[in-house]
Amino acid sequence: MTTSRTATRLADTDEALRVASALADEFAAGASRRDAERELPREEIRALAASGLLAVTVPTEYGGIAAPYEVVAEIFRILASADPSIAQIPHSHFTFLEAIRSQGSDEQKRFFYGEVLGGALFANAQSERGSRAVNIDSTVLRRQRDGYVLTGRKFYSTGALFADWIAVRASLSDDPDATDASTPKAVAFVRRDTTGLTVVDDWDGMGQRTTASGTVTLDDIEVPDAAIVPYTPIFEAPTTYGAQAQLLHSAIDVGIATGALAETVVQAGRARPHFEADVERAVDDPLLVQIAGEATVTVRAAQALLAEAGRAVDRARANPTAETTAAASIEVATAKVAATRAAVETANILFELGGTRSASGAANLSRYWRDARTHTLHDATRWKLQHIGRWTLSGTHPPRYGVL
Repeated sequence: MTTSRTATRLADTDEALRVASALADEFAAGASRRDAERELPREEIRALAASGLLAVTVPTEYGGIAAPYEVVAEIFRILASADPSIAQIPHSHFTFLEAIRSQGSDEQKRFFYGEVLGGALFANAQSERGSRAVNIDSTVLRRQRDGYVLTGRKFYSTGALFADWIAVRASLSDDPDATDASTPKAVAFVRRDTTGLTVVDDWDGMGQRTTASGTVTLDDIEVPDAAIVPYTPIFEAPTTYGAQAQLLHSAIDVGIATGALAETVVQAGRARPHFEADVERAVDDPLLVQIAGEATVTVRAAQALLAEAGRAVDRARANPTAETTAAASIEVATAKVAATRAAVETANILFELGGTRSASGAANLSRYWRDARTHTLHDATRWKLQHIGRWTLSGTHPPRYGVL
């Protein structure tokens, strides 16, 4: 059984970028309303799946265009500048496609890449709640004679409501209470309509409101060997797995900053000038001009660092050594810090330049700040700065896993 969706086969990366830009224009039109009413973007995700963009990283030998990650990051940035929630939904899709590329068998690659080329969307089920560290999974895969049994509960499962397949990270253990950071893990790919799999739309974040990042419950689901991909071995050799995931998170933040800056221009054009400026238009106030210039530099710098990080990831993917993968992780960490600052600062400046009217609830401009503040919580930048500083001062490599 394969996915019932159908998708366009993109010819090359130039076409992929054109398609992303066209979709972004469509998605932007209803972004504010969807956020305000918490209307899930079902039609928009169907359009994204049909566009062929979900298959841009499929290797050429399996029918894809093997887009470099510099291009993938730009696609995410473009989509996030229009609607950050929509851009976040396929994040895990590409992360777990990388798990298949890294650890999947040829048979698994042919099957799952075929699904994606047909328009299938993967979603994640990996985060758990509780007092245990985030690298410990209580969700377990128990071995049985002809496969595994999957049991557990996952939270923040972005896009699960829209997915054809849900990628579940789990410990290879019989006892959920006996798992720790050293317990081997695997990823189970489970069809969204599998008996025993329940997705609850209970995400109530102040931002990224329409990502459908709800709860996934897994009640003794039987999973065949063919749907199990090793996870722990990904990190046993130099890898860009974590850097790639963080690159796409950074791209979403840069996209938020890009969209906020564009909206700032619109709102500044409507604002009343301050009487002390002695100008007829707010945009001629030298103090506002200064702030706009500073914001532009911040956003453009974040865009440039994102592109450089993408190139570093691509270099490391082509030659994955301890040094190249560490350098890629540092470049991505640098881009992530800059992206976080750009998103939050620019979303705040939007109100400063827009004036009082920009605080209107009906305008819903708070969505830029809410999206920025919510999404930038992914993988705290305070630790990124530690890794960057140690690399700068002593050449210390960052952790290999990069992201969990």
